[in-house]
Amino acid sequence: MLEELLTAAIATGTAGVVYLAAAARVVKQYERGVVLRLGRLRGAVRPPGFTLIIPAVDRLYKVNLQIVTMPVPAQEGITRDNVTVRVDAVVYFKVVDAAAAIINVEDYRFAVSQMAQTSLRSIIGKSDLDDLLSNREKLNQGLELMIDSPAIGWGVQIDRVEIKDVSLPDTMKRSMARQAEADRERRARVINADAELQASKKLAEAAQQMADTPSALQLRLLQTVMAVAAEKNSTLVLPIPVELLRFLEKGAGAHPEHHGRPAPDSSGQIPPPTPYDQLSPDPSDEFPPDSLDQLPPEHPGEIPPAPSSRQPSPDRSLEP
Repeated sequence: MLEELLTAAIATGTAGVVYLAAAARVVKQYERGVVLRLGRLRGAVRPPGFTLIIPAVDRLYKVNLQIVTMPVPAQEGITRDNVTVRVDAVVYFKVVDAAAAIINVEDYRFAVSQMAQTSLRSIIGKSDLDDLLSNREKLNQGLELMIDSPAIGWGVQIDRVEIKDVSLPDTMKRSMARQAEADRERRARVINADAELQASKKLAEAAQQMADTPSALQLRLLQTVMAVAAEKNSTLVLPIPVELLRFLEKGAGAHPEHHGRPAPDSSGQIPPPTPYDQLSPDPSDEFPPDSLDQLPPEHPGEIPPAPSSRQPSPDRSLEP
């Protein structure tokens, strides 16, 4: 009798241990448990820790609440300005309602992936190429809203969406490179023209300052000669100042007998020649009788008459 009781107790204990091992479940800190009893949702979501279910009757589903990083495959599409591009992205999401993620959708990961791909193609068709390249923040927000709208009913919250890369055709890359090069050349020309304008203003101020002090121009000339001579060139072109030429001209004008010109006056200028009709007659100059016909005309514009070759006729009144 005692042996039978002991055997029954051992069998009961063994069955209890087996039942406990089959019913015991452990839910991790980042998970939540959803229990379906005979196919129906039973009670609230099981918190993390140790929990028990009825074997063969209950079924426990564990849902991960961590943020999931899901890459979106590259999608090829045509932008609004008719440019073929290839864009890929990445989606960050997490489950906020474990029961809805199990009951409302078959596979929430696959559903989010497909929604992200279709939303990405839709964004590509609605955007310009410049927006895809430079205004990605706005496109990321629009893509996040498009994916998050249906995902709310699945118990999933979209944390953020980022466009990773935009692949362009080689012809478009070359065209954009030429455009960037032309824009940089335009800016370089504008900067160069602005520098020339500023330099011209400074040169005008320097010229005005040198005009007030002529010695500054001589010093600048000597500085230029020294700078050129420092290059060890074989040929040196030395400009002659205009003041030196004027000085030599004044020195040459001091001896008018060498050049047949009148001497300069006190201001250094040579007086104009005296007109022909204002010359005073010289008594020592007498014209011979035969050259009376060659006298200069009374008016400077007249042509003197040609000399006559006819001999004068003799006076016959004195003959007997």
